[in-house]
Amino acid sequence: MKIGEFSDSFLPIIDGVGRVVYNYCETIANKGHECTAIVPLDKFGYRGRFPFEIIDYYSHSVPLMSKYDAGLPAFDLHYNARLKMTNFDIVHVHTPFIAGAEGIRYAREHDIPLVGTFHSKYYDDLLQLTGSKHIAGLGTDIIVKFYEQCDEVWAVSESSAKTLQEYGYQGKIEVMPNGMMIKELDPAWKDLAKQHFGIDDDPCLLFVGQMNWKKNILKILEAASLLKKDGVKFNLIMAGKGPHEDEIREKIRKLGIEEDTYIVGHVLREDLLMGLYMLADLFVFPSIYDNGPMVVREAANAGTPSIVTRGSSAAEGIDDMVNGFYCEDDSASICEVIKKAFADREGTRRIGEQAKETIPVAWDEIIDTVLDRYQYLIEKHKKLQ
Repeated sequence: MKIGEFSDSFLPIIDGVGRVVYNYCETIANKGHECTAIVPLDKFGYRGRFPFEIIDYYSHSVPLMSKYDAGLPAFDLHYNARLKMTNFDIVHVHTPFIAGAEGIRYAREHDIPLVGTFHSKYYDDLLQLTGSKHIAGLGTDIIVKFYEQCDEVWAVSESSAKTLQEYGYQGKIEVMPNGMMIKELDPAWKDLAKQHFGIDDDPCLLFVGQMNWKKNILKILEAASLLKKDGVKFNLIMAGKGPHEDEIREKIRKLGIEEDTYIVGHVLREDLLMGLYMLADLFVFPSIYDNGPMVVREAANAGTPSIVTRGSSAAEGIDDMVNGFYCEDDSASICEVIKKAFADREGTRRIGEQAKETIPVAWDEIIDTVLDRYQYLIEKHKKLQ
């Protein structure tokens, strides 16, 4: 098959969608298919290290979202010349915005099937960006109309499918979960991360993700403050970057947990990031925003159980006190769960082992299902022509 994966988010931006699209492209190509990423122009580095092709278009930073690039691909002559040289069998769009519109244009011009994956809670994004419920509502109406143009719509979890339905989408939605690159972890990485970041011997709580309030970070910080007031020793490790990093640092200072908190930034080295997962006693991820977050799977791969909000997308696949922990959407609840887990370190370790056994699913397995679905849609479309 010849497959075009269209995304507004890609390397070197390491957000959830960008990582998903990269893993789609890499795994599809490694299985012997021709895969091309159609994405905004950015500094990808040496392209020869990728097993797939990249066709990029001129872009510039997005106001109020400086880490993202956008552009006008229809007016990029070099991009259009390269795109005309392709002959995809199917298009898969991972965004309802500029790259998504390009995917629709290509699919319609070439009369091939179009898959659209719903990845994010766009209403929340638009509300945070504009501060206007009216504008956020209008934006989600446009997003629903986008997905109505796709031949098939996928969501990364049951809860994300429900979100799209709540936006007003009435069509069928297939759940196609995210996977992860399951790798052997070197036990030495744990001590390496500990030494590199200067982390002491107290029990460790870890958060990995954007430094963005929408990730429910405030409740993590408040829970840490409650732990300190109760005399519980801990290290809180915050890995990532984002638009609210300065505000988060200030909140940490005001809560009096500076001495207990390590803000380590965006960790690019695999040995250090995986070492942090291995070092952590608990991965604290109470986000009710994220859809099918890969970080929970990465923590599980390291044998670290997650604390997730009951009923959230992150909680899918987790059984409370079996392979992870549920908390309520409340700082005091997070605090109590942490205290109980710390009080039974052996039990928590066993729950982490169960997380490792039950939660991670390899991209290799997920993409086999994806490719079967692509082939089905291609054959179905040909019959209708």
